[in-house]
Amino acid sequence: MSEDWDDPPPPREAVEAWLDRVRPALVADGGNVELISVEHDGTVHIALQGACVSCPAQLATLRVGIEAPLKKALRGIQSVVAS
Repeated sequence: MSEDWDDPPPPREAVEAWLDRVRPALVADGGNVELISVEHDGTVHIALQGACVSCPAQLATLRVGIEAPLKKALRGIQSVVAS
């Protein structure tokens, strides 16, 4: 079985579709997320928007609410970075 870092990153459309599943929770709290890019090394760049920009739970949202489940759902994701 190959390790996660051996997998190519998923297509942008797959990441966008996954983000569409968590977006309603962010919008309900006045925030949003925009997919900026999916790099060849598996780094996903996003932009948190609205209330998420100044929210004290921003890091928790990024790591626990987006990065961890995204890495579990889609092979080839190495990290999620808020730009």
